Amino acid sequence: MSDFEGYTDRREAGIILARKLDAYRGRDAVVLALPRGGVPIAWEIAERLDLPLDLVFVRKLGAPSNPEVALAAIAGLRGEVIVRNADVIRATGCDAATLERIAAREREVIADRIKLYGAPGLPLAGRVAILVDDGVATGATMRAALRAVRAAGPAELVCATPVGATDALEAIRTEADRVVCPLEVEFFGAVGAYYTYFDQVPDAEVTQILAKARARPLGKDPA
Repeated sequence: MSDFEGYTDRREAGIILARKLDAYRGRDAVVLALPRGGVPIAWEIAERLDLPLDLVFVRKLGAPSNPEVALAAIAGLRGEVIVRNADVIRATGCDAATLERIAAREREVIADRIKLYGAPGLPLAGRVAILVDDGVATGATMRAALRAVRAAGPAELVCATPVGATDALEAIRTEADRVVCPLEVEFFGAVGAYYTYFDQVPDAEVTQILAKARARPLGKDPA
């Protein structure tokens, strides 16, 4: 771990990530946010690199005893892609029926968010897809998102996150063509520990950002 220990907020994290991703400026690339926490970060990247912004829907399947602990994650418009954390499932004693009940509930959340935010509409085949979240703890949600997007046929698949656990990022490197993470932490803890301000991102902020992104003309350097 470097002397750099964290971020003020998601906006600062997005600005720093945009600098790391500057090589994609002018490329045929799409920034894909994992809602909700990844959206403000992805917006900073998309705006600064003059790239379009869209979403990839993914949900963590939290353990019944501790929802912050990821048993697995689902991704896709119907939650059809699933990535399991086998070690966590064994440690919590979660059986297949319980996992499926949790997955069914989270698929309903995905369906509700698609209604609220709109379904992703940007084509990905042959383009660079840059997936953005606000942090990677176990890596299950990002790996599920990467697999869902890989199925769309992008030319390059990039994971961009401000902070991540070293072991989770190693697993992600087997799924992504490139991983950009300014802050890798061996003994991780919670994502929020690496931000001074880490409030939950409200739906209203997500819809506002998406409206700005969809209305913004591309092809001009941002002011």
